[in-house]
Amino acid sequence: MNKKKTLVGRLTDCYLLLILLFIYLPILYVVIFSFNESKSLTKFTGFSLRWYESMLHDRTMQQAIYYTVLVAVIATVVSTIVGTIAAIGLSKSRKLLRSIVLEINNLPVMNPDIVTAIGLMLLFISAKVELSLVTLILAHISFCIPYVILSIMPKLRQLDDNVAEAALDLGATPWQALTKVIIPQIFPAIISGALIAFSMSFDDFVISFFTAGVGINNISMYVYSMKRYNPGINALSTLIVVVVTVILILVNVIPTLRERKEAKAVR
Repeated sequence: MNKKKTLVGRLTDCYLLLILLFIYLPILYVVIFSFNESKSLTKFTGFSLRWYESMLHDRTMQQAIYYTVLVAVIATVVSTIVGTIAAIGLSKSRKLLRSIVLEINNLPVMNPDIVTAIGLMLLFISAKVELSLVTLILAHISFCIPYVILSIMPKLRQLDDNVAEAALDLGATPWQALTKVIIPQIFPAIISGALIAFSMSFDDFVISFFTAGVGINNISMYVYSMKRYNPGINALSTLIVVVVTVILILVNVIPTLRERKEAKAVR
C-alpha cells in the first residue's frame, strides 16, 4: 500500500513538474534570447544588449508601450473604483437583485472577446463617437469592471455585517465605516481585482483592435502588425516579465511583513 502511495506521489510530482516546465520554459526561452547577439531564434551566438538598445530607439515600439501602459493604468484605476463601489452596493442589496446583476456581470466574462469587441464598436459607431484613444479606454474599462467585481464579491460574503453596524452605533459616519472598517478588510481582494484588470487590459488585442482610433497601437496590435519578426520584442517581453514579477513579490511580501510587524507590536 505504501509503495502504491509512493508511486502515485512520484507520478504526481512528475506531472506537476511537466506542467511547470510547459508554462515557464517558453518565458525562460524568451528571456535568454533577448540577450542573443544575433537575430537567430534557435542558436545563441553570444551575450549582447543589442535588442534592448534597439527597443529604446524604436519610436513605434515606444509609442505602443506608452499607449499600452496609459490605457492599462487608467482602466485599472477607474474599473477598480467602480467595481469596488458596485460590489459593496450589491452586497447590501436584496438577494434577487444581487443575483440578477451578478448574472449580467458574468456575461462579458463568458462572452468571446470578438463578440464584445464588435458590440462595443457598433455602440460607438451608432452613437456617432469617432474611434480614438477615448473609446479604447472606455472599452477597456467596460470589460475590466466585471473582473474586479468577481474578485471582491467572495471576500464581501465572508465579512460580518455586524462589524460595520457596530461602527455606526459607536458614532462613525457611513463614510468612516466604509473607509475604516469595510475597505481595510477587503483590501487584498481589491488589489487582486486591480492586478487582474491591469493584466487583462495590458494583454488585450481583439477589443483594442476594434475600438482603437487610427494611429493608436498597443503592444499586442504592434506585434500583430509587424511585417517581420523583431527581436526587440524579446527584450520588451523580458522587461514586462521582470516588472510583473516585482509587482507580485511586493504585493505578497509587504502584507506579510506588515502582519509580522503588527504581531511583534502586540507581543
